Amino acid sequence: MCNIFVGADPQLWDSKSKSVRIDGFVTSIRMENAFWIALEEIAYRDQMSVNQLIQTLYHESVEAGHDMTNFTSFLRVCALRYHSLIAVGEVSPALDVPIYRGEASDILAREATRRIESELARVGKAS
Repeated sequence: MCNIFVGADPQLWDSKSKSVRIDGFVTSIRMENAFWIALEEIAYRDQMSVNQLIQTLYHESVEAGHDMTNFTSFLRVCALRYHSLIAVGEVSPALDVPIYRGEASDILAREATRRIESELARVGKAS
């Protein structure tokens, strides 16, 4: 089972730092290459640079009232969610298709339902 993970390209977990400018301030973000690759795909699909994507995610998160003290972790979760949404069919795997143009609330509601169903299934197995 673990060979699927152990046998992956070691470059995926090598870290890379990138400088980005948010609201005129330059900051450095360090993440593993696998996360940068996912963010590059997201940016490409929505026709923006990675820097533009990061700025957009930052501003929309602040507007939503999120605490951005650990912004790098937030970016990692965005990358994981991107792949998860592809895996469950909420987002097309085709890179020439924009991420999603409908209501995010629709996806979020279906995601919440899947989480509840998954938890119920786990509880049922434990009984």
